[in-house]
Amino acid sequence: MTAYHLQMPEVRTTSVVFASPHSGRDYPRRLIRNSVLDERTLRSSEDAFVDQLFASAPLEGAPLLTATAPRAWIDVNRAIDELDPALIEGVRKSTHNPRVASGLGVVPRVVANGRAIYRGKLTWAEVDDRLETIWRPWHQAIDTLMDDSVALFGDAVLIDCHSMPHEAIETISHPHGARPEIVLGDRFGAAASADVVDRVEAAFTAVGLRVARNSPFAGAYVTQHYGRPACNRHVVQIEIDRSLYMNEQAIRPNSNFDAFRGLIRRVVADIARIGRSDLRLAAE
Repeated sequence: MTAYHLQMPEVRTTSVVFASPHSGRDYPRRLIRNSVLDERTLRSSEDAFVDQLFASAPLEGAPLLTATAPRAWIDVNRAIDELDPALIEGVRKSTHNPRVASGLGVVPRVVANGRAIYRGKLTWAEVDDRLETIWRPWHQAIDTLMDDSVALFGDAVLIDCHSMPHEAIETISHPHGARPEIVLGDRFGAAASADVVDRVEAAFTAVGLRVARNSPFAGAYVTQHYGRPACNRHVVQIEIDRSLYMNEQAIRPNSNFDAFRGLIRRVVADIARIGRSDLRLAAE
């Protein structure tokens, strides 16, 4: 299994990089064979079709990095040491980590709604193989793409693309009384400059989508690790309400998919323009 698929533009014209870490759907036979879950249940934690929504990025001069391995196999939006002692043989419990405790470490123990993936534990050799063949190459690719952006344009803007279950936002309020359809995560300003986040938000609101920030998703490992606005490295996590474009139960595009993909294409074009500006950020 390859770690990722990288689509580069013919000419790179923006410092923006788009990445979809959870849309991978190449399910290894070992996973299907060893899991107590059927394949559709395994897919419940997948950000299905997000890579297709953002497929126009290379046409706007931006790289698009998409996962091939599914999140149920390995989660590249976790730190390499977020290891679950309840799942992996020989791993000792260290400091409390709520993600690991809930079964959502770098190698997940559960999928959506806390459903266990395996009957028993995994060997360290199995886990190490996933880290070496998937996790490390993915992060090497992000490092390289962001380094290239800084070298070419003076800054890097990573757009970390995700989707969220509709139920995750059912209790979230919005200034206009309606639930948000998009949640932007910048770790409350720690991962990206206010100017960058404002412009990402404006791209979504321009096509009529309701946007909230940092609640209930402020960003996980990628946002925390790569977001260094003082060093002209910005990361914004995007969460999209899945019900806008897919049937969540059947895991297939709904009747609005093509129209919604058209909206996101306009959003992608606007976000790509951020990286074409001569950004003089307050962090400088």
